[in-house]
Amino acid sequence: MEFIDLIAQKNRIKKELMESIESVIDRGQFILGSEVTTLENRLAEFCGSKFCIANANGTDALVLALRALDIGPGDEVIVPAFTFFASAEAVSVVGATPVFVDIDRATYNISPECVEKCLTKKTKAIIAVSLYGLCADLKSLNEIAQKHNVALIEDAAQSFGAKFFNQSSCGVATISTTSFFPSKPLGCYGDGGALFTNDEALAKKLMELRAHGQSKRYTHVSIGYNSRMDTLQAAVLLKKLDIFPSEIVARDQIATRYQKAFAGKFKMQTIPEGYKSVWAQFTIEVDHREQVQEKLKTAGIPTAVHYPIPLHLQPVYKNEFGHLEFTESTAASARVMSLPMHPYLDEKTQDFIIENVLKLI
Repeated sequence: MEFIDLIAQKNRIKKELMESIESVIDRGQFILGSEVTTLENRLAEFCGSKFCIANANGTDALVLALRALDIGPGDEVIVPAFTFFASAEAVSVVGATPVFVDIDRATYNISPECVEKCLTKKTKAIIAVSLYGLCADLKSLNEIAQKHNVALIEDAAQSFGAKFFNQSSCGVATISTTSFFPSKPLGCYGDGGALFTNDEALAKKLMELRAHGQSKRYTHVSIGYNSRMDTLQAAVLLKKLDIFPSEIVARDQIATRYQKAFAGKFKMQTIPEGYKSVWAQFTIEVDHREQVQEKLKTAGIPTAVHYPIPLHLQPVYKNEFGHLEFTESTAASARVMSLPMHPYLDEKTQDFIIENVLKLI
């Protein structure tokens, strides 16, 4: 059993993938080829954003977003304490200070109430991670950001394809970023990322920054990065995007079966009314997690922990922030466990997983 089955997906679209990859190789334009532009247009249309800028990976996308907003030394950026390291790492990379805040334990996403309490004159942006495939409370966070004149960055590395009140992840923040790491709901065959914005000036700046700060060839208006997307990755993503809507439906059907089976037995991520998750992960909370994982492993069921250490307790941040208390983030880190989740998980396998997880009670 696979935690995420990329082979089944490949087999579904192998012919189309091979033709698309061969076309790129035949033309020999391997960086920012025409497929990249086509992908940017299709991704922007998919999530209702005016502009999409494809780049090398999701972490670079966060750094580029901060740079485009002129955030650097002396500035503060609010980040949830419970998420993947890159969300805070990007803040540190540009020389700004991450300000950690707690999560809403029901959704595992950043708490707007905690955000508002931590705003200072130095705050320049809020990074709202849409964790496990569920959009953060972007409506409330947008209102807070506008009220205090700070930028809202949606870290949508896990939520491309998700919706809230008929709006899409990557379609509403000042800048949104996503990742196409292979295990993401929409993933390529290597590293890849993208940024989204409705602001034309920001879009222009992001395009310059991803290519060494160039405004045109050999004319550099800023210190940028080499963070361009490989054409081969765009070619792969275009074919995966063709089947992405059907995969979202399949993920939701699997998640619904899990939810019904585990209701009242395990704590799960709450999906607020009006929200639709893309289910990058299906996560439950358990006691004695290591023992539980070992039992499931013995049964042939892989699991994962996203994430075992809250950011303020990571070794690189612990000296500065370890004295802070984030009750919900720390509790979640100690208890969360993700189960196999991908569109090609058949009902027989789902039943086997459910049966074995229920034995843990």
